[in-house]
Amino acid sequence: MTIHYRPKGVCSQQMEIDIENGVIQSFRVLGGCSGNLQGISRLVEGMEVSDAIRRLDGIRCGAKPTSCPDQLAQALKQYHEA
Repeated sequence: MTIHYRPKGVCSQQMEIDIENGVIQSFRVLGGCSGNLQGISRLVEGMEVSDAIRRLDGIRCGAKPTSCPDQLAQALKQYHEA
């Protein structure tokens, strides 16, 4: 299953997450800080959705109330709750 998510309150514009049997297979982002998002992508690939949510939820970017990792957690929560 592929999730298409439009993040809110961050620089990135679109997130695509491929999930199979509750495990993140790939994570791609349009816009945002390329190097950081490539790093996040490599870290979450192969990770259980619930583990990624637990690790990323609530991370802030400077004074912003959210971040790209937090927005990934929000997208995964929508998938997890569906």
